Amino acid sequence: MFPVEVRTHTALHVVKGAAVKVLGEDAKWTASTYVKDNRGVLTVKFNRKPTPEEIAEIERLANEKVRENVPVEVYELPRDEAERRFGEDTYDLFPIPPEVRTLKVVVIEGWNVNACKEEHTKTTGEIGEIKIRKVRFRRNRELLEISFDVL
Repeated sequence: MFPVEVRTHTALHVVKGAAVKVLGEDAKWTASTYVKDNRGVLTVKFNRKPTPEEIAEIERLANEKVRENVPVEVYELPRDEAERRFGEDTYDLFPIPPEVRTLKVVVIEGWNVNACKEEHTKTTGEIGEIKIRKVRFRRNRELLEISFDVL
């Protein structure tokens, strides 16, 4: 069994994949994430507050991906190879210093690809149920904060 923070961090990738599926490719993960115990906050750059139906669909899709119990692959590659293989979108809006020459890339096939140095579960099924607690849209900064719990 993985520590709760590892499960919650992996849930960030699952929630991000669901957010992109529902809100579109314009939803870019920013450098702001928060994980404490079973609580997580994903912050994405976005231009409006989602509807309650969109939020419910993000939660539904995230939990569907958890139930599918698909592999969470982590590749450690030279930066140029990672960029060739996965593209520039690997970064979203995360600023990765140019001197970083080796990247860890987390891949949930067909769902989410991100450079990430944190520890992750081996499968999505090890996360547990995801419950979105609150959504906050900060219009002046075009930031959408999705707060969730891992149950």
